[in-house]
Parts: sequence; structure tokens; C-alpha cells
Amino acid sequence: MSLQMVSTVSNSSLLQPGFSLLNFDGHVFFFGQKGWPKRSCPTGVFLLDIKRNELKMKPVMFSKDSCYLPPLRYPALCTLRSDARADEYQYIIHGGKTPNNDLSDKIYFINLVSKTSKKMMLQCIEKDLGGDVPEARYGHTINVVHSRGKSMSVLFGGRSYAPLAQRTTETWNSVVDCLPSVFLIDSEFGCCTSYILPELQDGLSFHVSIARGDTVYILGGHSLQNNIRSPSLYKLKIDLPLGSPAVTCTILPGGISVSSAIVTQISDTEFVLVGGYHSDNQKRLACNTIVLEDSKIEIVESVSPEWTPDIKHCRMWFGCDMGKGSVLLGIPGASKQIIPDANYFYILRCKGAEEDKEEELITQICSQTSSEDPGDSTPFEDSEEFCFSAEANSFDADDADTYNEDDEEDESETGYWITCCAGCNIDINTWVPFYSTELNKPAMILCSSGAGHWVHAQCMDLSETMLLRLSEANVKYFCNKHVDLNKGLQTPQKVLCLKKPPMKPLRKKKAMKLSTSTKKSFLRRLFE
Repeated sequence: MSLQMVSTVSNSSLLQPGFSLLNFDGHVFFFGQKGWPKRSCPTGVFLLDIKRNELKMKPVMFSKDSCYLPPLRYPALCTLRSDARADEYQYIIHGGKTPNNDLSDKIYFINLVSKTSKKMMLQCIEKDLGGDVPEARYGHTINVVHSRGKSMSVLFGGRSYAPLAQRTTETWNSVVDCLPSVFLIDSEFGCCTSYILPELQDGLSFHVSIARGDTVYILGGHSLQNNIRSPSLYKLKIDLPLGSPAVTCTILPGGISVSSAIVTQISDTEFVLVGGYHSDNQKRLACNTIVLEDSKIEIVESVSPEWTPDIKHCRMWFGCDMGKGSVLLGIPGASKQIIPDANYFYILRCKGAEEDKEEELITQICSQTSSEDPGDSTPFEDSEEFCFSAEANSFDADDADTYNEDDEEDESETGYWITCCAGCNIDINTWVPFYSTELNKPAMILCSSGAGHWVHAQCMDLSETMLLRLSEANVKYFCNKHVDLNKGLQTPQKVLCLKKPPMKPLRKKKAMKLSTSTKKSFLRRLFE
């Protein structure tokens, strides 16, 4: 094992306990940022670019057919393949905490759709669940098992908020263990089925789960009800015949009392268990190797890396599996450093350089980040703020798309999060998409009154059809406040009068001059 410190990007406070990492073809993506996404990276997903021991964050875009994905901390995450030996795969994300501390019960599927030298694009799809749908939770695990040519997702554990009937003003955010039920989820159709097994008596969270074939192994975890870290090792075997699935549980010896540990895979059958906690105030510095062969599991203690004094003496640590035998670890910085609340980051490589060139491993793995908060009734992860920090000159000239939080506007006062009118109820902390065209910011429209000002379409009670029509047509729009004023001030258009040609005066006809003989002849005929 080798431990190496990395420098981090300046002025970025996105990385905090509870984040997740996705590995597509050796490229590591960060998910689960602090706060809601901003304009520089509306998806909230970043590519971690690590070169010369410097870590940079680059925004990643979603495809046009993707759904909205909120930043979720402590979700359950694993890879999904069509079969155990398939090369292509996607990630499953279930549950987790939003920046508002709301819990999610949704499930998302993320895959890599395009990759170039400078830009990468992901696709995110939400799947509707039916049947025995798991309640919203966090700190749980999900794995994929394969049996008889079929696959199924296995979800277990986690924490959720106490039922409404048991919550008071003082204990409104109190969390409890979820029931120790095992959920089978059909990834294709979204059908969920729950199983209650007698061997599973206590709810667990921040445990480790490893899947191989048709078996899931559950190790460690913390129980709020008993305030213990379980030393048990559970073996879940899932059989998927043509009829109803069969789920059995066996308690095996040789477990480890640990919570919030990280597992990374170093070969087809070997895993390394790193980090975690023995108790609320005691980190676990030992490492273990887990070997899975022939439906058997063996856990042996392995040589630990040379931990730095900062790691040994820090009160807590957190991190996540980077894939291919590497782990990203973070610890709080010293209180005397120039940048307050900054963190130190390390990359732990659990296998040699030659082994890093092996093909991508196929066994499914799911583990929670080592950042569990002791006594989660007052969430520890929310009482501590952590941030990326390093020298600003770590940027290269060609890295124009590297994320820098200094480039962000203060959206609480300007931009999309303004108070557009007296009845404006758009808030950055509580807003959710209202129109189908919205992704991570509210739709706005320009009022043409005076110098012009922007208003939220939702606050103006605009229908989606009208909003699309106004955005496509080249017409002026006036908000609810100025529409009547505009009508009163508007002068009617001048009507052009048709110019009629002047009438010509009638000319008087000249009297005809008659001779005397003619007059006499006319009179004679008149009186005859």
C-alpha cells in the first residue's frame, strides 16, 4: 500500500463527508456536492482530474434526455451490468440526503454516453418504483446479484426520520434505524419486494456490503437503537427461479465491529477494507483483506500503510472508493492554518503499479464513505463544514473549464434567486423544478417595463404553454405589476387619414344666343 498527499483546487467547498465517486473507464466523477448546483456546473457532477499530485474539478454535462439529479449525500451506490462478465455497466444511485436535509426515495441510473479528449457527457434516468417501495433513507447499501441468467438489486439498511406521530419540535430531525428488511428491486421494471428474515433483528447503517454472483455479504454497521457496531457477518443468498425469488440469510463467524469503512477491489476475488470507526471517538487504522472464493469469505488482517501523524491524531476522517484499488481520503485541516476549515486529502493505493494496468474488475461492490457522524440525532456531517483548498496557481492555462467557485455569482441576491415581486416564493434552498423545461434553476422572463427587469415565470402564474409561446415569439411581455400600467400609458396608434382629392366646382354653362327668327319660330310652335 502507498499513501500520497494531493493538492486540491482553490476556493471550492463542495467536497464534504457523504460524497460519492463514480468510475467510468478509469475516469473518476465526483457526486454529492455541498449545497445546490450553480451555473458553472448545473448537474452537480464533476470530473476529478488528478495530475502531478494536483486534484482539479471539471464540470460534467448531462445529455438532453436526462432527468434532474439533486446532489445526494450518503446514498446507496453500485454498478449494474447486464451479466456478471459484461464490460459495459452503469451506476445505480438510491436514496440519500439533499442539501435541505430531505431524504430521497428515488432511484437513478447513470451511464457514460460520450467521451472526448476534453468533454464527457453522462446520462441520468430516473426509474419509477412500485410494490413494496423502500422508504426514503440514507446510509444504506445496494448491490446487484446474478442468478439463473437474471439479475436483481438488493437493498438493505439505512436511517430515516422518525414517523410524524413521534416527532416534536425539539426532535423534528431525529433519525431512527430503518427496519431490517431486505428489498429486491427489478432494475428493468422497478418492481420492489420486501423480505423479513429472522436472522436480521437490528437495523444497520453505514455498513459494508459486497456482492459476488448470487450472494451478498454484509459486514459491520452501526445500530442507533442499541448504539453498537455489529460484529456479525451476514450472508444473503438470492435465488431467482422462474417463480418467486427465494432469499435466505446465514450468520457467519469472523466479522469485524466497524462502521463507515471503505472497501476497494484489487483483484477478481480480493478486496481491501480501509478506515472506519471502532467507536464514536476511535478511528480504525487497521486494514483487512477480504477474499471471496467458491461461495466462501475469508477476512484476514493486512499490512496497513504508514499513516501520517495528521491522520493518526485527527478526530475523524472520510473518503470513498475511487475504483481499481484506490481510495480518496480526507481529514480536517489544522485550526492554525491560513485557510480555515480546509481539509487535507490523500490517495491510498492498495495495489502496485503493475496491477493498476489490469482490466476493470467485474465484481459488484458497495460501501458507505467513512464519515459517519456519531449520534446522528444531530447530524454530525451537517455541523462541520469542509472545503477544497490549495494554491490558485495550480491551474494550467489550458484548463479553462476547471471549476472555480470564485467564478460564481452570489445567486442569493442576483441571478435566478432574486425576489422578483412582492409575492415571490422562489428560494434557493427549497426550490424544486416546476416546468418540464427546468433543470436546476427557475425559468425567468423579461418584463419590458422601463429599463426592463426579470421575473420568475412561476410567480407570474404563467402556464407552460404560454411560457413556451412567449419564448419563441418576438413580442414584449409585461409582468403582473406593470401590465395594467402599460395599458394606461399606451397611446393609441395614429390612424392615417385618406387624402381625398378636392371636388372641382361646377362650371356654369353659357346661355345659347338665338336669332330673332329662331325665337319667333319656337314661340309659334309652343302656342300652336
